[in-house]
Amino acid sequence: MADLGAIVDRLARRLGAPAGAPIPLDGGITNRNYVVRFGERDYVVRLPGRDTALLGINRDAERIAGEAAAALGIAPAVAAGDRDCLVTEFLRGGPIEGGQLLRAPEGVAIALRAFHECGVQLPVRFWVPELLDSYAVIVGERGGTLPDGWAQAQELARRVAVAMPISDPAPCHNDLLPSNLLRLDDGLRQIVLVDWEYAGMGHPMFDLGNLAVNNEFDDAAERRLLAAYFGEPPSPGRRAQLRLMRIMSDAREAAWGVVQGAISELEFDFGAYATSHFTRLAQAASDPRLEEWLVAAAA
Repeated sequence: MADLGAIVDRLARRLGAPAGAPIPLDGGITNRNYVVRFGERDYVVRLPGRDTALLGINRDAERIAGEAAAALGIAPAVAAGDRDCLVTEFLRGGPIEGGQLLRAPEGVAIALRAFHECGVQLPVRFWVPELLDSYAVIVGERGGTLPDGWAQAQELARRVAVAMPISDPAPCHNDLLPSNLLRLDDGLRQIVLVDWEYAGMGHPMFDLGNLAVNNEFDDAAERRLLAAYFGEPPSPGRRAQLRLMRIMSDAREAAWGVVQGAISELEFDFGAYATSHFTRLAQAASDPRLEEWLVAAAA
């Protein structure tokens, strides 16, 4: 808490006198997050975890992406940010419940397209095949060993990259877990995206695949998502691309869990996290439609 206390004192000069003790926020598995009241307003103060740059996180990109998304009305306003912390407004909302997102993904689709097309340039690239290569080096340097599923994840990621190269990188969120989607009303009319730390210039379809697999979209929900994002019924090629990016997302999540197990100080079972994603990746790789998806996506 000593570091947090010093940071709060520094922020007070800009945001106003703190009122009450910082309140820890649960749920994060990379950083430490607190709600702190400065003056008459509540803020979320994020303290980066150890060695998070090794995960592909760029704190400048996180701040720039957050500011651009806030300007679009799809993220909390950024109040302050540097290498030691990021401060955003605290929004009173809640998670998206049950099957709400599957039945109505339009709000998230429109928010993502707005960000992809906003024109902001982020100072880091996000592309899974490159991340897997760098992650493998990090695990070796930390004295770890790559699990059995790693080689399959790398090969699948490379094959998807051949079928779907990044021809025009766009700013992307890249971490659309359920906990990073927040609704501000009783329905889904107002949705904000939080946790922009993996933001980078990448493939817009990765965001859609990442959203779909992490939120367990079925075929109907995928169709709704693609139709809302592109403004027309999804073509076979786009449906194939979405399926492939679901695979790419699991490859990244599995490898991320292995690296976190080697570098993180947080109390979390990163080994089990990695195993669950390697398992889902293997199931997707065994789908008899995989070769068809690769051909359709490339076309």
